[in-house]
Amino acid sequence: MSDKPGLHLETLAISHGYDPQSGQGAAKPPIYATSTFVYRSAQQAKDIHEAYFDGPDTDGARRMASEPQAYIYGRLGHPNLTMVEARLCALDGGEDSAVFNSGMSAITVTLMTFVRPGDTIVHSRPIYGGTDNFLHNVLPEFGVSPFGFDDGLSEASIQDALDRATANGPVGVIWLESPANPTAAIVDIALVSRLSRALEIKQGRKPVIVVDNTFLGPLLQSPLAEGADLCMTSLTKYCAGHSDLLAGGVSGPADLIARIKTMRTLKGAHLDAQTAWLLLRSFETLPLRTERACSNALKIASYLRDHPKVAGVTYLGFRSDPAAVALMARQSRGTGSTFSVRLKGGEAECFRFLDRLQVMRLAVSLGGTETLICHSATTTHYNVSKASREAAGITDASMRLSVGLEHPDDLIADLEQALEAV
Repeated sequence: MSDKPGLHLETLAISHGYDPQSGQGAAKPPIYATSTFVYRSAQQAKDIHEAYFDGPDTDGARRMASEPQAYIYGRLGHPNLTMVEARLCALDGGEDSAVFNSGMSAITVTLMTFVRPGDTIVHSRPIYGGTDNFLHNVLPEFGVSPFGFDDGLSEASIQDALDRATANGPVGVIWLESPANPTAAIVDIALVSRLSRALEIKQGRKPVIVVDNTFLGPLLQSPLAEGADLCMTSLTKYCAGHSDLLAGGVSGPADLIARIKTMRTLKGAHLDAQTAWLLLRSFETLPLRTERACSNALKIASYLRDHPKVAGVTYLGFRSDPAAVALMARQSRGTGSTFSVRLKGGEAECFRFLDRLQVMRLAVSLGGTETLICHSATTTHYNVSKASREAAGITDASMRLSVGLEHPDDLIADLEQALEAV
């Protein structure tokens, strides 16, 4: 995970992945704005290609072992991509990482790497609207069938989905989102890992467990340590944290990441040098932003929970059922700063409330410095069927709130005046 074992995540977020001596002593990494890289000789060019395409057990790779890392072409890799992947890998606790030009690129490339026609996918519910669309509207056209479960704390619920899936074909991927978008439903990752081992014996093939860790991020949750094979994060959100770039990342064992990187090269979904540099910079303030956002979220959620016009909030810190409390204590290091609020009423009441806001911004996405809010049923989950939305708890009265870094008193005052319109 790190060439400096024992360092805290807050330190790795600032220092890992870049050696100033590799950049002529620059305290911050240069931006390598080039599409291609020049070889020192024809033999070196052959060695680089042999090492890249045929792996480490080749003469070319052995000759390159004593030299600085060499590159071929930007789509295959570049220095800024290497830096940001090393930092994400260290934060996630993986052997390697693959970083993409958006969260959806990370999701789709990962899924297409590990499923084939005739396979099935088991997934938690609810899931991000883009993931849901890809699983239910795109992959079935390629002969891949999705099967969902609603209760991520129930062994019976998860096993039922696995049984339904295996009746239709081998399970290639188990896709988990915990906490879920936008209801903050949680899944016991270790439980799923245990069930997948039994399934491996039954079907003779291990399903790849992927956890979407976007809502908590690497500082608050480590899915790989809980038994996940891969950790996927929309880096656009908290890791980038300024609503000014798109990126996604996947961390895990080196052999699985190598397969993902091969598919990424073919799809052309790598992250460019400028954006990688911006993301590397943003990692440095992730600990501070996470702390402030979580502090603000607790105050906002507490205010909303006690308001007479609010029917409920899904803030994880308010879960009182023993199973959820125990799981959060074991699996996570915090409750995050994105949750849903449900008004007493429906779409009309939500729209009046949203149109009255002055400080909070009406927009999709989450994890930025600014507080964002949206009506999930008509935005992020618009393309999910109404029946599926309501079954997952996404009603016409629900709004997703991503608490930012503003002063909490200003946010509460904004909520208070907007709720007058309800």
